[in-house]
Amino acid sequence: MQNNNSSAEEETFRVRKLEITDKSKGFIELLQQLTTCGDVSDTEFQERFHDLSSYGDDHLIGIIEDDGTGKIIATGSLFIEKKFIRNCGKVGHIEDVVVDSNARGMQLGKKIVGFLTDHARSMGCYKVILDCSVENTAFYEKCGFKQKEVQMVQYFI
Repeated sequence: MQNNNSSAEEETFRVRKLEITDKSKGFIELLQQLTTCGDVSDTEFQERFHDLSSYGDDHLIGIIEDDGTGKIIATGSLFIEKKFIRNCGKVGHIEDVVVDSNARGMQLGKKIVGFLTDHARSMGCYKVILDCSVENTAFYEKCGFKQKEVQMVQYFI
């Protein structure tokens, strides 16, 4: 019986790429659980979606939609940086990982991070990196990451 539940959960909570219609499914509201988004109009969303789509496989936003409610309940993004070092290697940068507060504890964040990491590997990245709060370190360690160095930031706004 346990297997039936997990296969049903697999179907209900599969990761896919962001689609232009996902704004109406609560995508921006989900991101607001992570940080400030401001008021993103439908036009602004569509323009940014097309802008990011122009990067092809070098920029990926993964989401999980709850098939039962039609709402986006988890997301994360990956940007691939092309470098001169490491024989013109590539590095994947994971950003904006968030799971809806009502859906935490269901391994959805791990699914999103795995999806993004697998994509980085398939694109030939020699590593994938991310920044996180101290509170989230244990979660990312469970996803196969290890702490290295220190993050620095300079904000302009």
